[in-house]
Amino acid sequence: ELPYAAGAALKTSKDGAAGIPNLQLYDMKTGTCLKSFIQKKMQNWCPSWSEDETLCARNVNNEVHFFENNNFNTIANKLHLKKINDFVLSPGPQPYKVAVYVPGSKGAPSFVRLYQYPNFDGPHAALANKSFFKADKVTMLWNKKATAVLVIASTEVDKTGASYYGEQTLHYIATNGESAVVQLPKNGPIYDVVWNSSSTEFCAVYGFMPAKATIFNLKCDPVFDFGTGPRNAAYYSPHGHILVLAGFGNLRGQMEVWDVKNYKLISKPVASDSTYFAWCPDGEHILTATCAPRLRVNNGYKIWHYTGSVLHKYDVPSNAELWQVSWQPFLDGIFPEKSITYQAVPSDVPSEEPKVATAYRPPALRNKPVTNSKLHEEEPPQNMKPQPGNEKPLSKTALKNQRKHEAKKAAKQEARSDKSPDMAPSPAPQNTPRNTVSHSTSGDPEIDKKIKNLKKKLKAIEQLKEQAATGKQLEKNQVCSAFFFFFFLGPHLQHMEVPSLGVESEL
Repeated sequence: ELPYAAGAALKTSKDGAAGIPNLQLYDMKTGTCLKSFIQKKMQNWCPSWSEDETLCARNVNNEVHFFENNNFNTIANKLHLKKINDFVLSPGPQPYKVAVYVPGSKGAPSFVRLYQYPNFDGPHAALANKSFFKADKVTMLWNKKATAVLVIASTEVDKTGASYYGEQTLHYIATNGESAVVQLPKNGPIYDVVWNSSSTEFCAVYGFMPAKATIFNLKCDPVFDFGTGPRNAAYYSPHGHILVLAGFGNLRGQMEVWDVKNYKLISKPVASDSTYFAWCPDGEHILTATCAPRLRVNNGYKIWHYTGSVLHKYDVPSNAELWQVSWQPFLDGIFPEKSITYQAVPSDVPSEEPKVATAYRPPALRNKPVTNSKLHEEEPPQNMKPQPGNEKPLSKTALKNQRKHEAKKAAKQEARSDKSPDMAPSPAPQNTPRNTVSHSTSGDPEIDKKIKNLKKKLKAIEQLKEQAATGKQLEKNQVCSAFFFFFFLGPHLQHMEVPSLGVESEL
């Protein structure tokens, strides 16, 4: 429990002037108010403390104010940046670090800078800087060791119209000055990004449904690809040895539990209608819950073992609601890491068969056989693809070249499909004998060119003959063209076998 807390009632007067102090800081042990502030903005108003609670930071206009040892009467340091919008303190002990975000304006890019407290002055004070466009807001995620930050830059509207959720990009910034754009192989929104507790890798869930999930290293190269599936969230265990990929919210609650040291699938439980997920600090148990006001029916919670067994279940009565549930916190290191088991642990809770939702079929198709057509192609995990050998993940350059190749291939296919089908010659049935034409050349390029044109004419006439044999009524101009072709070019075809259309009487 934190000994200090911040509470705010954000109100301003009608004329825009700030009213009475609307942000109060309280000592939780004594219940006394330590300090009151006037907070004008509703966004990013909450103060932030370091983990040891000796440093507190607060965003005020174009500055971040820092207070030491919870003495809020004296500002210990200030970080001044024009139009600063947000900041995030690093986790862990000293030296403290802070990531700040400044949105772009008037054609200038947005940027995120990393500083080490209290070194804020001078042109080279920043540890690292990363600028980028297309950012209406950002989410900054420090790793546990405070050596790098992941920045999810988002725009409210995707100008290309490809996504309802806007457009997102993922950036990597390290305190040693390195920065990069994380290349995601599949287009679409970024649903979740999470650091491993080892601070050496992170997992991203991204792309149009079914979404992809990929683990990247600190060089932003893909380490393992989990393929596609109905997922929008990722959760590392406290020890970082197990990863859960889940699909909550508008998805059915399907989970995939992976051993990320050996990249093996442990279990695939289903937690339907879940609105909350949390790992137990022991790294073995999982909590899922259905809470109000997100869902007001079937409220309750379940405690799982990561092998897929439900160890405890509680259903809230129909006349009550469940608002919140959480694990008791423990310090790091209390629970040692245990070896992973793949066999489901025994449980006294009776198992529930998940309801299989059948696909809707219109009345006209209900008495007809079901076709095995899929709306989306599912991509298996990297180590389950039917390809010989273990393929290494593609580098950034290889991914870029692969995208270019796929774009060119799609453009060629689109150009072919744009051609009129009437222009393409219809293939002749295999059981229809074709008239043979000599393939010998005369040696004279002009004569060979004329022979080639004659062969094209003969092929077109043969197709008309096949259409007439199937009962198709030929147009008069088609019949006339064939007649005049034989009439004028007949003397030149004495040594070539000419097909008969059987339409001489009509002419």
